[in-house]
Amino acid sequence: MTKPNKTVDARGLSCPMPITKSMQAIKKMKIGQVLEILTTDPGSKNDIPIWAKATKQELLSFEALGPESFRFLVKRQK
Repeated sequence: MTKPNKTVDARGLSCPMPITKSMQAIKKMKIGQVLEILTTDPGSKNDIPIWAKATKQELLSFEALGPESFRFLVKRQK
């Protein structure tokens, strides 16, 4: 299991805040580091993978922790 270098807790926030907070966090990270993103916004299931691809980051994993709780691991690539 990949251990994240930083966690963004965006639970309770709706779009676009999970993306905004993730973008701010990943910009401060080194290439190769892993960002964990925790959300409760169902839209993030689509938004986070699209954001990762658009910004050329690597989506390592997505898991549903419950009916409205999601965890993403994104590796900084550039």
